[in-house]
Amino acid sequence: MSVRRIGILTAGGDCPGLNAVIRAVVKSAARRKPSIEVVGILDGYAGLVEGRTRALDDNDVSGLLPRGGTILGTSNRDNPFKYIGKQNSKPQDRSKDLLKTIERDRLDALIAVGGDGTLSGALAISRLGVPVIGVPKTIDNDLNGTNVTFGYDTAVTIATEAIDRLHTTAESHHRVLICEVMGRNAGWIALRSGMAGGGDVIVIPEIPYSIPHICEALQDRIRRGKNFSILVVAEGAKPVGGTIVSQGAADRRSADPRPRLGGISQVIARDVEDLSDSDARVVILGHLQRGGTPTAFDRWLATCFGIHAVNLAEKGLWNHMTALQGNHIGEIPIAEAVGKPRRVDPQGESVQAARMVGTSFGD
Repeated sequence: MSVRRIGILTAGGDCPGLNAVIRAVVKSAARRKPSIEVVGILDGYAGLVEGRTRALDDNDVSGLLPRGGTILGTSNRDNPFKYIGKQNSKPQDRSKDLLKTIERDRLDALIAVGGDGTLSGALAISRLGVPVIGVPKTIDNDLNGTNVTFGYDTAVTIATEAIDRLHTTAESHHRVLICEVMGRNAGWIALRSGMAGGGDVIVIPEIPYSIPHICEALQDRIRRGKNFSILVVAEGAKPVGGTIVSQGAADRRSADPRPRLGGISQVIARDVEDLSDSDARVVILGHLQRGGTPTAFDRWLATCFGIHAVNLAEKGLWNHMTALQGNHIGEIPIAEAVGKPRRVDPQGESVQAARMVGTSFGD
């Protein structure tokens, strides 16, 4: 199969590095012999269903490397097979409409840039006969088959800088300051930023916490003359025998049925104050971790992923996802990357290293 026109979409939560992928796909596709045209699909799967697309050329992607977000727009609400949209109240199967868009724009293949939900959607579309290539994007770093996803390094850098800033005010006021970070059910951001920022307690989903154990770690610091503490908490953390804290049910239009996480740090702050004499305050970073300029590593990785996605399309290696494997950019079947999130190993090297420098995990 000769590939002449490729569609590219970005779906799910935004993250730094998306524009670098788009830039790499457009620039590398133009340099093939013969050249490959690239069509951008707007707002994720919504644009594919509703036929909202735009041609992309070298001028469109100029200056994109340092720019956060995505010039194509994104959405984590639009499942083509259970499509609700702005006006409808009941989910509808709009898969035939996306096929019409692909036929209208004469697309030979589709590159889907996203996380677990986006790539699962790409697999479903492939069953309709559409050749697809996946590019792994998520700040959560929870996709299997790749050492790391782009966007994660920037999120960790932003969280680490925030933790650095919290140290001075925590020390000045002799307080416990709790920094809540994203990651859903994986503790990668909390673990890495907590270690880099010198967090005294790191609370992650993979290690259920106990408030008495957290308070004991705080009291131990006080006994050693440390009159402040920093806690780094993953949004998906939960106590021993307890459940996660959410902001309510998922958006009814969302393709992601999971509840919106957030607020566990406030629960921990209240419990710490109730069980100790500590004065606790909370900072929830939220979407700050997704925005702004990507780090050099994320720009590099996103660029390599974009180029390799076009390579896979040229080779006809469909239903595969680009992946960083050691120092090599390779690929794995999308089916192997989705479905079961990659989580922190509670007995792994990073957790053990954190424990060796005195970090508590509240267990």
